[in-house]
Amino acid sequence: MRYWLMKSEPDEFSIDDLAKAPKQTTAWFGVRNYQARNHMRDDMRIGDRAFFYHSSCPEPGIAGIVEISRLAYPDATQFDPKSPYYDPKSTREAPRWLHVDVKLVRKTNLVPLQALRDTPGLEDMVTLRRGNRLSITPVTPAEWKIIEKLASS
Repeated sequence: MRYWLMKSEPDEFSIDDLAKAPKQTTAWFGVRNYQARNHMRDDMRIGDRAFFYHSSCPEPGIAGIVEISRLAYPDATQFDPKSPYYDPKSTREAPRWLHVDVKLVRKTNLVPLQALRDTPGLEDMVTLRRGNRLSITPVTPAEWKIIEKLASS
């Protein structure tokens, strides 16, 4: 099993929205970064776990845990001219953007960004590196264990 951190802006889609979604499952749509897309396409497997991270909000941080429930497939928003995620260079025959489905495992206590920065053992975490803006990043098994304890306390 691999571990991930997946960022979403809560005013667009929050952990509470996921909790209310049919079957508590959603497509992780709107990713428009090739490296993040490649993680979904090449590295994510069904059953992998991810921290659901609220970003670009008053108190960013980890708000829950999700599981990858469907492998990467074309993100339909890239074909919709009315969507903010529309990509005129993408075609149905050669889609540029993919997404996976995630299913809620559980909401957690919020683990704020500053708590992640202040916790020993997380110094090398990809998402905490200066200049990192990726919406999907890998998490090591050791980092996962540390954060899971923070999220449970």
